[in-house]
Amino acid sequence: MLKNYFKIALKVMMRHKLFTFISLFGISFTLLIIVLFTSALDHTFGPHYPEKKLGRTLSVTMGMLRSKSGGTSSGPLFSPYFLNKYVKSLKTPEKISLSSFYNPIVVYKDKKKLKLGIKYTDGEFWDILDFNFLEGKPFSRDDVNNIANVAVINKKTEDQYFDGEPAVGKYIEADGRTYRVIGVVENVSILRIMPYSDIWVPMGHTKEDLNKITITGNFPGWFAMVLAHSRKDFPKIKSEFQKHLEKIEFPEGKYEWILTNTSSYGEAFARQVFRQKEGNLAPFMTILFVLMTLFMLLPTINLVNINVSRIIERSSEIGIRKSFGASSLTLVGQFIVENIIITVIGGFISLVMAAIILWMVNQSGVIPDTHLGLNFRIFFYSMIFAVFFGLLSGVYPAFKMSKLQPAEAIHGGKR
Repeated sequence: MLKNYFKIALKVMMRHKLFTFISLFGISFTLLIIVLFTSALDHTFGPHYPEKKLGRTLSVTMGMLRSKSGGTSSGPLFSPYFLNKYVKSLKTPEKISLSSFYNPIVVYKDKKKLKLGIKYTDGEFWDILDFNFLEGKPFSRDDVNNIANVAVINKKTEDQYFDGEPAVGKYIEADGRTYRVIGVVENVSILRIMPYSDIWVPMGHTKEDLNKITITGNFPGWFAMVLAHSRKDFPKIKSEFQKHLEKIEFPEGKYEWILTNTSSYGEAFARQVFRQKEGNLAPFMTILFVLMTLFMLLPTINLVNINVSRIIERSSEIGIRKSFGASSLTLVGQFIVENIIITVIGGFISLVMAAIILWMVNQSGVIPDTHLGLNFRIFFYSMIFAVFFGLLSGVYPAFKMSKLQPAEAIHGGKR
């Protein structure tokens, strides 16, 4: 039966080319936007290189401070002192790393001017993240403690600064210092906020005073990554950190209240938006679902109107089939299956278009060191959206026509 429905759907599509084009365009364009959006989200927040342990990693990045005068400050506020005292002292995690955010700098080589970025970090940084070392190795905890003049660079910097020649053992001048390159890693996407950089050096080389007793740090800010033994430890880690914050001191004398926690990316964002101690993703996901539903609503309404017109033109067929005993359920099932087939075809078209667009984005280099791509999860969810589209836009017109009496159906729904 499904085979017959499929044949009928294809014949209907070829018979009404304008309706088919409008239907496929609406479906394909809507799903294309969704696929591109989910691809970017997956690449940014999913467990990809080098954050392959993201499933058991928390971080302290964003926060909010309220001053005694009532003003608030939010964002990546925290200083190395704060992170060392209140995060690095946690006992539950397996490992804890302290790093700066990406700091843009200008590097000169002969007559070349290179716009790169530097990150100051510790030895645990390389344990939590799974970098792919093309040459050499990371710097050690001893290198960090001794503030050794060593650096790890990415492949792009090797190609630009060393003209593609092996860089390990050679020297690079960056941010007013000379470093010996001890490792070269595969490029990291700029969308991976925590690991992203061009040059990584021991944190003692920062121009910021790491021991300054202050809650807030200098631009571009600092963060801590917290690696748990397993996800089961997350509640315990969060609870331990909150107990540390209950004893917090504000050495600047201007603040009186703090809002932060060890969080995933999504939780940190939700906490900032809703200003809650716990980063509850449920309200955020509800808002996202409502927005996506509204985004899909307009093309769905248009498709309902198109499907009503398409089914009305087949009213004679409906009347004859009802005269020979076809039930309303059978007719509704046929029209819904036909509509789902059309929407799934539109879904496949959207995936092909998305693959082409993502390839063009990757080739253009508009997002540095980023390779956006489709994966099974994106494909699966896109097909769910396609089927949902088919049901949403096909149920009402199919049910409406199936309820007509044979004589009414033969006359196009009119007596």
